[in-house]
Amino acid sequence: MAIRPGAQPLARDRVRSAAPPAGGAAAARPPEGIVRDYLDHLRVERALSPNTLEAYGRDLARLEAHAARKRRNVVALRQADLAAFIGELRGQGLAPRSVARSVHAIRGLYRFAVREGRLAGDPMQNLKAPRAFKALPRYLSGAQVEALLGAPDTATPLGLRDRAMIEVLYATGLRVSELIALRAADLDMQVGIVTCFGKGGKERLVPLGEVARSWVSRYLAEVRPVMIGQRSTTVLFLSRRGARLSRMGVWGIVRRHAVTAGVERILTPHVLRHSFATHLLEGGADLRAVQAMLGHADISTTQIYTHVTRERLRQVYDRFHPRA
Repeated sequence: MAIRPGAQPLARDRVRSAAPPAGGAAAARPPEGIVRDYLDHLRVERALSPNTLEAYGRDLARLEAHAARKRRNVVALRQADLAAFIGELRGQGLAPRSVARSVHAIRGLYRFAVREGRLAGDPMQNLKAPRAFKALPRYLSGAQVEALLGAPDTATPLGLRDRAMIEVLYATGLRVSELIALRAADLDMQVGIVTCFGKGGKERLVPLGEVARSWVSRYLAEVRPVMIGQRSTTVLFLSRRGARLSRMGVWGIVRRHAVTAGVERILTPHVLRHSFATHLLEGGADLRAVQAMLGHADISTTQIYTHVTRERLRQVYDRFHPRA
């Protein structure tokens, strides 16, 4: 049947013309869920740590807000849009390291979108992150560590727990997330070895010195049985209510004792990790051994502590050499 020029198509023809093309992955998977799907991919398949996922989530939420201001979906942003967004991050006063992490998260998102067939080309292909200059890590002197360790009142149950916990942090260089996940069974008190699970669930063994073992033994014998009461838990360090400590709880404990010791008003547990590594290298430890104890995948991450020790040597030289 002939159709007159200008005549409206039949209803079935209108439906057919509006139907999406078959066979395309982008048609089957809506673009608006790409950020959620990417974070799920990182959590399930890449097994990234909760802290890293949280940081990536914040970075990609900023990108989604940028896209919303332009009334677009994230996958519809062009390279010029992304370059402008990276410029905005710099303008907001974010540290170069934070901007670099954001760019890394965004680059991973678009690579994932291309791999999943939800984007034809990668708009981040030729964009680079600003160079992230590595700041030298803060660490404590030996005298400061001794003052911090002596700050808890070990005549009290919580003070004894805090002393044992800070001793373990300094003796092993564990991250806070690794410390609060420790089980009593993860410590071999006779051999002096701690088994911990780091980023990505990777297991590693770290020596535990005799002094730290003695404080942990006291805590296990005198405090933990009282804290745990009738509860059933395998976690080593407990809160006053017998529950697992939180990351912020450990931060608060360390900061409180740092103020008492007069060490620093703002002291994070990670400074003890830096102190652990720096003092080992100053004492002549092998860089590869320190890398293994810290659980660094790449030795370049550990090498920053050699810059610390070189800086320390320079300060000593400038202070004491008559020809400095």
